[in-house]
Amino acid sequence: MFVGKVVGSVVSTRKSEKLIGHKFMIVEPAPWRNDMSQVIAIDNIGAGIGEYVLVATGSAARIGCDQADAPVDAAIVGIIDNGTQFER
Repeated sequence: MFVGKVVGSVVSTRKSEKLIGHKFMIVEPAPWRNDMSQVIAIDNIGAGIGEYVLVATGSAARIGCDQADAPVDAAIVGIIDNGTQFER
């Protein structure tokens, strides 16, 4: 799991049937995670651009978004109430 900031969204008109109806966001990891680049995460909780979020990865992502049999590798599982401490 990591902390990141939502910096954009992705629109996909053609995708796996298991992903239809889901929103995808571009998440930039917190500054101390310099080993990671931006990731695309499924968003079932309604995060918006500019918000700091908790992102689960791997099999925990599928469980976190109730999509156990979907091709999901990252999922937004929480919105951080005050993310000012993460800004550079």
